[in-house]
Amino acid sequence: MRIAFCLFFFLSFSNLSFSQQHYDLIIVGGGASGTAAGIAAGRAGVKCLIIEEGPWLGGMLTAAGVSAIDGNHRLPSGIWAEFRDSLIAHYGSQQSMSTGWVSNTLFEPQVGNQVFQEIAQGVDNLELAFQSQWKSVSYENQVWKVEFDQQGEMNSVSAPLLIDATELGDVAASLGLPYRLGMDAREEIGEEFAPEQSNDIIQDLTYVVTLEDFGQGSDRTIAKPKDYDPAEFACACAHADPISDNDPTLDCDKMISYGKLPNGKYMINWPNCGNDYYVNLVELSPQARDLEIEKAKQASLRFVYYIQQELGYKHLGIAEGEYPTEDGLPMIPYHRESRRFLGKVDFTLPYVRTPYEAASPLYRTGIAVGDYTIDHHHKKNSEAPAIDFIKIRVPSYNVPLGALVPQDQPGLILAEKSISVSNIVNGASRLQPVVLGIGQAAGVLAAVSKKSGKLPDQVSIREVQEALLDQRAFVMPFLDVEREDPYFQAIQRIGATGILQGEGVPYLWANQTWFYPDRLVTEYELISGLKSYYPQLDGFWGASGDYLTLEKLSHFLKIFKPDLTLEMLEEGWNYTKLPEAFDKDKKLTRREVAVLLDEVLDPFSMPIQWNGELDNL
Repeated sequence: MRIAFCLFFFLSFSNLSFSQQHYDLIIVGGGASGTAAGIAAGRAGVKCLIIEEGPWLGGMLTAAGVSAIDGNHRLPSGIWAEFRDSLIAHYGSQQSMSTGWVSNTLFEPQVGNQVFQEIAQGVDNLELAFQSQWKSVSYENQVWKVEFDQQGEMNSVSAPLLIDATELGDVAASLGLPYRLGMDAREEIGEEFAPEQSNDIIQDLTYVVTLEDFGQGSDRTIAKPKDYDPAEFACACAHADPISDNDPTLDCDKMISYGKLPNGKYMINWPNCGNDYYVNLVELSPQARDLEIEKAKQASLRFVYYIQQELGYKHLGIAEGEYPTEDGLPMIPYHRESRRFLGKVDFTLPYVRTPYEAASPLYRTGIAVGDYTIDHHHKKNSEAPAIDFIKIRVPSYNVPLGALVPQDQPGLILAEKSISVSNIVNGASRLQPVVLGIGQAAGVLAAVSKKSGKLPDQVSIREVQEALLDQRAFVMPFLDVEREDPYFQAIQRIGATGILQGEGVPYLWANQTWFYPDRLVTEYELISGLKSYYPQLDGFWGASGDYLTLEKLSHFLKIFKPDLTLEMLEEGWNYTKLPEAFDKDKKLTRREVAVLLDEVLDPFSMPIQWNGELDNL
């Protein structure tokens, strides 16, 4: 049933004629970001086209087989949440997908593709060109022209807006945009954990394999691969949680079950003497890339043979019918790193570790959230510096919108892993839910650009964030205020001003930021937050450590809103349907203060710049 649907869906889109068509937005790449961008933009009324070289949507989540989701389990933002909810509906429960021991959501790649295809089918303004290879892009008179080959037929399409959602940033590179590739130099990037000198070392890639349990007694052992040597994988079963200091434990079952999927399948994506493979192929020609990718595939087949022959898991064989490929392997490798183009802002480690103390309040411009730790894969490259990236403790974070907008290319939006981010931070921002969020934000940015008639680098950041909130996405990583909370948007907006700040906690594999909505607010806390937004309060020292009351709140707000009365505050209280009765002596919680500030003062509407500072022009 699923296969029949996907085949029909693919054929229905394959038969579309694209030649000479004009769109509002063209998205090159139907991976995680590209798919999310197309869904988000299409729903916002933007006529858009996704050009995808394969037959599937979802990229690393599906076509690359990385179907164990890392991070954002408690931050179900936007399209990531919709995707997960669809998987839950398919499998019957969240628990039925918690089959591994790191990820909370594991699924079969073909099911993930089916979900994305079904969501895309319901978006009226979205068209898909599968099996299509882009050949050239050009920008003239504020119009993009994209030429692509769809199974031997050349097509030319145009649009005022273009998103580079390719796996390696190939479109932006073809335009000559400046980028970084490899590890950044410490002084250049301003990160104390970076190496002293820059280098061209990127993270290992992986050619994932999906295995299937064919039952005890079955022998699904593949033919012995060329150059097989069991010593290559001798330490594969030596496992230790890298965020702890525990000694490795020999446990082959645990190694295998790391990526255990529903229905007796297993994702083989193992870094410790496993099937990670080092090569920097980003700047190679397509032909040279193919040669390196084949080497990565052979390394994975050697690992599969090791699992079957040396470890005795002969009943685990390459899954049948999982991918539309002759060898049963995924269609693309898992690229952990891409070119990183220079954007309006550069998302670096200080903005993740201490967002409220960083040089600029980039957190105010957030458009996607993440909570996974900084995780780099370098075990297959003996020349990689010995940096323990996982021990770089960070809280959960948000990605600034300016990282998606290139410095000097109008009409272009960056997505996937090609945003303006440091090598170190890419180790967190590369994870599936974050990349989906980046894609959703890219699509919303395109929609706001079209609606406003402004280029992406001229739009209102607040308008983009508001549109994302309307699409049930997080702009601040507050895990204790869920989307179902009636005051979710108000708290997100006030959080994005910094008037009431969150508290970040580095925590295992799921870092945290807490808003503490039910905690009481002191007068001093409120005034300290307001000072960052309202210069009239500079030098004001009439706030004590007492808990804030409604009467005191009214008194403070009169300083820069003289016409405000206690009665007006009561009207705002009643309009927003805050649950308790209005009482001027009531001590206020952070939730109540956020809701009242949002309703009565509306600081979120004040324009901000790309660096998060208030726009006073």
